[in-house]
Amino acid sequence: MTVLTLNPLTKLTHDDFRELCQINHDIQLELTSQGELVLMPPTGWESGKRNSNINLDLGLWNRQSKLGVVFDSSTGFRLPNGAVRSPDAAWVSKHRLEALNPDAADFLALAPDFVIELRSASDRLKPLQDKMKEYQDNGVRLSWLLNPKDREVIIYRTGNEIEVLKSPTSLSGEGVLLGFVLDLNGILY
Repeated sequence: MTVLTLNPLTKLTHDDFRELCQINHDIQLELTSQGELVLMPPTGWESGKRNSNINLDLGLWNRQSKLGVVFDSSTGFRLPNGAVRSPDAAWVSKHRLEALNPDAADFLALAPDFVIELRSASDRLKPLQDKMKEYQDNGVRLSWLLNPKDREVIIYRTGNEIEVLKSPTSLSGEGVLLGFVLDLNGILY
């Protein structure tokens, strides 16, 4: 991950950032609430495999439950603080998405209900933890930071302290993703 500081030279508007992403569609970009541009390099094959398993499990659960919509890492969410983030996996309840009536070509102007970030071999932990805290501060109800390197999961919940699980075998979607259980074999191990 590379972070470019644009301030005080320029401050990207929402429209500027969307256009920058469209012009450079082969580069995964995020925008922080401070106006920094984050360049996300492609992951290695192991992280790609793990992330695919996460999205498959979440998608299959959602197809059965029909409670919302699942998004992959190419989806941009414009958070209330102005940041545009692309979590590795995200879920938004159907009623929240329908109430928004979003423009299909734009970033979703909301914080997801649920987010997963998967730490790749090249990721530093602190920036990911900061990103997870940002999700929590912007209204994400439940989020999981999956850290295969240390075989741990860090759970962020609205209004609660951060919880760290060492070597869990599965995770429950609790009251946010009713009935969802993520098997961590093939993801953490």
